[in-house]
Amino acid sequence: MRHQALGRALLASLAISGVLGGCVAAVGGAVAGGAMMAVDRRTTGAQVDDQTIELRASNAITAAIGTRGNVSATSYNRVVLLTGQVPTDADRTQVEAAVTKVENVRAVVNEVSVGPNSSLAQQSTDTLTTGQVKAAFVNAKELQMASIKVVTERGVVYLMGRLTETESNIATQVARSVSGVQKVVKVFEIITPAELAAMPIPPSTPAPAASAAKP
Repeated sequence: MRHQALGRALLASLAISGVLGGCVAAVGGAVAGGAMMAVDRRTTGAQVDDQTIELRASNAITAAIGTRGNVSATSYNRVVLLTGQVPTDADRTQVEAAVTKVENVRAVVNEVSVGPNSSLAQQSTDTLTTGQVKAAFVNAKELQMASIKVVTERGVVYLMGRLTETESNIATQVARSVSGVQKVVKVFEIITPAELAAMPIPPSTPAPAASAAKP
């Protein structure tokens, strides 16, 4: 009950809108290396917790439904996004309940669909789309790639991270521009510009000034 109450409160604070209407929705893993951790907008503790949560959530999902379905759990700042497929509504509910009980989980965003598993071809396409979206973010000078996590499921791109409202809108437009993206769902935790400015790591690194050529 405590986890469920925290989840409801958090999701309300993340300004959920338009998920069922097919609009872009605002419902706000593993970290590769120390350099990534240094520029991540989560605390080091939250990053470590997210890694542990993903492992425990995976085990909880297996315990709940066994080999039925294909569900992935992605955690960012202790908010877990569930994506994939299960055969029944009961399985979908059971998966969410199991992950909600995982230690340190603040909220669960359940985007699991009921139906057959994605084909290997679709999974490969989704992996490619995720890479293309990440590459597009790298090229967007207004965004800090290390602050955004990308998950793709059947052409739907889910974006997680701690971003300002302006950054959130830019990230959405960039992701939408990638070929093959069917829809973008924002699972962002919106922060204020003041909160961003107060972070120890600056939001972006200015390009070095060009040196004047010596005669």
